[in-house]
Amino acid sequence: MTMTTRVLNTASVSREELLGRASALVPALKERAARAEQLRRIPPETVNDIVATGLLRVGNPDRFGGVGLDFDAILDIAAELGRGCGSTAWCYSVWTVHNWAVGLWPEQGQEEYFAESPDTFSSTSFNPARSKVEATAGGYRLSGRWDFSSGCDEASWAMLAGAGPNGVLWLLVPKGEFTIDDNWFVSGLRGTGSKEIVVDDVFIPAHRTAEHKLMLEGRSGGWEIHHRASYRVPLNSPLGYTLSAPIVGMAQGAVEAFTEQLSDRTLVTGTRMAETVGCQLRLAEASALVDATRLMMQRDGREMLERAERGAAASLLDRARYKRDQAFVARSCVQAIDQLFEASGGNALYESNPLQRFQRDAHAASHHFAVRWDFMAEQYGRIALGLDPGPTARL
Repeated sequence: MTMTTRVLNTASVSREELLGRASALVPALKERAARAEQLRRIPPETVNDIVATGLLRVGNPDRFGGVGLDFDAILDIAAELGRGCGSTAWCYSVWTVHNWAVGLWPEQGQEEYFAESPDTFSSTSFNPARSKVEATAGGYRLSGRWDFSSGCDEASWAMLAGAGPNGVLWLLVPKGEFTIDDNWFVSGLRGTGSKEIVVDDVFIPAHRTAEHKLMLEGRSGGWEIHHRASYRVPLNSPLGYTLSAPIVGMAQGAVEAFTEQLSDRTLVTGTRMAETVGCQLRLAEASALVDATRLMMQRDGREMLERAERGAAASLLDRARYKRDQAFVARSCVQAIDQLFEASGGNALYESNPLQRFQRDAHAASHHFAVRWDFMAEQYGRIALGLDPGPTARL
């Protein structure tokens, strides 16, 4: 998508300034959350706000309009936006990490991707099961269908995984060479517009492809081009946090909504709900879960980047721990929201109550394979006990 929105200065902007811009958007996101659900996509004014504040550029390599920050800043901003609208936080997180991930492609592919604007939107789908990739002179011919492509309505590129002749490839497909099948009728994250991408026998030049195996090993070439620490990190180590971070924000938003609502509600006995011990205990536990998961996410992000700066490799157990933590963050935040939702009584069922939306959105987000607790917990347990990672390993 080519944007004409005036972008605030990003030349020397700090992490704190960008977080402040994200915080300033939260009231508007709260007001637009119901409309995002009705549209089944992010409202245009929210898309414009994400561009105008410079938030979309956080993931960009510096030479393509980046702001000099790294992967962990995306997570903090996504969590902040999640306080207002879970769907917006989810799309922001994936849009921005796509602009980071394109730095893993050959340099010519990166230049084509950002040719029109540093404010580039792309959607993805990394399940190659229904793809067809055939090698041809200068590249590949690509066909197939890819589901759950969040934010695809705004996308000028689709970043897709295909089953190549020598392993999984990630391929960049420009708008005009893919179509969207609108099948996004769901219970949660309705505003993400995570529809299905369709490609019919399109030529993809080799410079618009990247080997998934090299990404997983942290040696795709991004470090040599951009000298950014995150391009040395094995791809799956940080990637799941782009899905967990919005759930942290949803849980924080639920804590805030619950706190505000309890201040004004009275039971039939005449007792203020704020004075009930049960509500006090649930609020304490839920807020502690949110604080703890945020700290876990931030610790892991710093650790990954600090290790990469030194050029040190993460152990297999460390990589399993990062995946465990991402799933634990998602699971714990869902538990926090559920506790508050259950304590809110019948009023929480109304569509006008943001608690029901946070609850539906968080549950929908936690269904993503990358943050499914059972898979990631088993993987960590096996490695910690000296066994092989198992058939579902995603390290």
